[in-house]
Amino acid sequence: MLATNAISRLLIVDDDPNNIRLLASIFDDEHHEILFATNGSQAVEIAVKEQPDLILLDVMMPEMDGYEVCRFLKADSLTQTIPVIFVTSHSDVKEEILGLEVGAADYISKPFCPAIVKIRVRNQIELKHAREQLTRLVITDGLTNIPNRRCFDQQLEHEWQRASRMNQSLAVAMIDVDWFKKYNDHYGHQAGDDCLRQVAMALTQGAKRASDFVARYGGEEFVLILPTTQHETALMVVENICRALSELALPHELSEFGRVTISAGVAVYVADEYDSAEKLMQNADKALYTAKNQGRNQAVLYQPNKN
Repeated sequence: MLATNAISRLLIVDDDPNNIRLLASIFDDEHHEILFATNGSQAVEIAVKEQPDLILLDVMMPEMDGYEVCRFLKADSLTQTIPVIFVTSHSDVKEEILGLEVGAADYISKPFCPAIVKIRVRNQIELKHAREQLTRLVITDGLTNIPNRRCFDQQLEHEWQRASRMNQSLAVAMIDVDWFKKYNDHYGHQAGDDCLRQVAMALTQGAKRASDFVARYGGEEFVLILPTTQHETALMVVENICRALSELALPHELSEFGRVTISAGVAVYVADEYDSAEKLMQNADKALYTAKNQGRNQAVLYQPNKN
């Protein structure tokens, strides 16, 4: 069940303002925030920007009808998980089948009972939140509570496609905890787990922009995605993270530095420089190897013929 103090954002789409007011009146309480659109293109724009919890969508609208709007929403990764409930005066079974086929979660026929509308909306929002919670469990690393390898692979592909399409730069960093096996053997696995959590926290705090992405790659390896970031800036960000972790002064008696440190390799994609995200990651890994060979506790930027 939803918490009683949770606020659900509803987008009501109808070309008739009276219908919008009628539906909005059903949810006129402190638990709902109402957005509205009077045509299909406006609905798509608001859905992408505002990310409502649910959309109540009229089927019959001029220019862009509800079916077309729903197809647009379900084809876009930003809106495809938002449940859509069609609101229509039609009771034709074929119309209802078409609505469900294009991705609607439910159908409400006019004239409607306000109590039933409220229950159906509540049920769909609860299902959405349950799916989101399950997704978070699947893509979150259980130890560090940051995204896992599966989530990273998806995010990298998404950012790669966007950078390629929009001709923007994209930086990645491969990060490894120095002499972590020695740390685990000396201090024990519980301490090793605590160490990885501290590293994850330092990385998360160092990735300051909302678009920056940190994940655990596996074992003592972490990865960082920095969209729209050029070479010098990417290296500076990762160097700052290395420095911040070193300054935490987590004891590591078997390290040459006497504390926990990390090494990092940075690679940057700019304007068709690489033909795949895999190549970008391979070059970041080469730079990481160079950082380790040069003494660890540092970040190295990949440069052709130098790594």
